[in-house]
Amino acid sequence: MAIQYGISGTTAKGIAASVERRVAEGALGPGAALPPVRRLADGLGVSPGTVATAYKELRQRGIVVTRGRGGTVVAPAPAVASRRPPRVPDGLRDLAGGHPDPAFLPALVPPSRLSPGARSHRSTPRLARLEEAVREWLRPDGVPVEHVTFAHGALDLIGRLLSVELRPGDAVAMEDPGYHHLLDLVTALGLRMVPVAVDDEGMRPDALHAALRVGARAVVCSPRAQNPYGGCFSAARRDALVEVLQDEPEVLVVENDHASSVAAAPLWSLTSGGLSRWVHVRTVSKFLGTDLRWAAAACDPVTLARHDGRMLLTSGWVSHLLQETVHGLMTDDGTRALVTRAQEAYVLRREALRKELSGRGIEAHGASGMNLWVPVRDESAVVNGLRSYGWWVAAGARFRLASEPGVRISVAELEPADAVRLASDFAAVLGEGESEATYGG
Repeated sequence: MAIQYGISGTTAKGIAASVERRVAEGALGPGAALPPVRRLADGLGVSPGTVATAYKELRQRGIVVTRGRGGTVVAPAPAVASRRPPRVPDGLRDLAGGHPDPAFLPALVPPSRLSPGARSHRSTPRLARLEEAVREWLRPDGVPVEHVTFAHGALDLIGRLLSVELRPGDAVAMEDPGYHHLLDLVTALGLRMVPVAVDDEGMRPDALHAALRVGARAVVCSPRAQNPYGGCFSAARRDALVEVLQDEPEVLVVENDHASSVAAAPLWSLTSGGLSRWVHVRTVSKFLGTDLRWAAAACDPVTLARHDGRMLLTSGWVSHLLQETVHGLMTDDGTRALVTRAQEAYVLRREALRKELSGRGIEAHGASGMNLWVPVRDESAVVNGLRSYGWWVAAGARFRLASEPGVRISVAELEPADAVRLASDFAAVLGEGESEATYGG
């Protein structure tokens, strides 16, 4: 049996290293089942306790997960082999990537004034003028701005905080469907995800309450432009979620406002609700450039100290050259006008496709942001069917934990005239597999 799986070793560390190697090589792919503990122990001539210890180490490092009676399987996105999106086939229109329209991104010009000499910035990791620009950016939306910090993107900041705050096996409440890179990150950290259903107003309070009752120690959510569903908090939804969270003052609430300036929806932030532990994260990649790996965050003082303390021991600070570039763009009138144009265009494109789909009896969700989520019964059939018409959309499996199937369509580069053809082709694909006029749910 050990030969069949290609697993070797006589110690727990040796067995774990063998499994990790097979995963990294691709011989054991995501979802592949590992042999039961006793069966592998017999095959390797070791005790069951040795194999159990190896599996425990692999779980803690985010390489495998245990599914009760379903046994131990390779994680959907193992930490040694990060899941990548499928390559877009030649000749297809890419509506799967979720990227902004390059036509609305400013030219990235590094600052001409470079940092003099080889000196450490650990004593002053953040440019004071960029800190102030961030406060001016967040303050009008009601986000408390007494404590702010920077990171190398939202995933960098969230990953750092979760690794400081939690331990392998701890539970995190995650949106379902949710942003696939965040789902992969939480798995890779060895944390346990508790799905929280979303609707057009974001996280549902009843689902969040259920997640907290089963022990979630952190919550990761999007207040607007929720990816992939497109939901955005209303004032009433924000208040209902705050009411749920106030009963759990030690839970860290991570609010990921990734689209912010191009979300085309007001911000009803959880951070204005008097929570004890919170962080509001914003990035600029959706409207200043995907290569600007920078994020700003406002947070409570404990969270600030823990984040900055860990960063001090690793990268130390965010490049001042990057900070100078971001500050120059954020304070440039021409760039601000370009961002406004982008926001208006994304609303027009999103609503055009949603209207065309609705006119053909096809349900689609997307109250804000750059994506539409279309519920379907068979993701593969829809993805492959649209491929035959020249479109490439994202299957929903990458975004889902326990929610129903769907596909995500990124509309950032889809002109309204193209929406008519896409909706018509979508209806044709559904008609090929269904006799009913209405498809979804």
